[in-house]
Amino acid sequence: MEAQPNNTPTSAGQLASLAGKYMTFRVGGEEYGLEILKVRELIGLLEITRVPHAPHGVRGVVNLRGKIIPVVDLRTHLGIGSENAVARPVIIVAQLQTPTGPVTTGVLVDQVLEVRNIASAQIEPPPSFGRSDEATRFILGIAKTEKRVVLLIDIDLVLAETNLSLAA
Repeated sequence: MEAQPNNTPTSAGQLASLAGKYMTFRVGGEEYGLEILKVRELIGLLEITRVPHAPHGVRGVVNLRGKIIPVVDLRTHLGIGSENAVARPVIIVAQLQTPTGPVTTGVLVDQVLEVRNIASAQIEPPPSFGRSDEATRFILGIAKTEKRVVLLIDIDLVLAETNLSLAA
């Protein structure tokens, strides 16, 4: 998909390419969507081992059936405060393809909701909030569904900013 430097789709064709199935989840009371093809599994919160000097947003690592994977705390990474943190968060295990090979990462969220099919007619580009649009850099599009708004996030960009996508 060809997009502006901040990866925000601008044409109807680019927005249409976002249509498909999304795993929806909550973080800080808001609903987000992650492309279902990137989701490998859902796991309850395991013991997370903190790693000194880890990048911002990285909570630590977990041992998932003998494989150590990093866990990104989406609440922290998106700058959402912990005042409404939930007692039983969930880890979405995502696998991404990078130039160095596949990368498996855990994404810590408040609650997983459902898998939703989102049509291109439901998707709009994120709004502009100024010169740099820093506030919407992770948002591919905004889906309108049954009186709710789902922010479709670019998990590749989230992980790239934590430098996790560079690890193999």
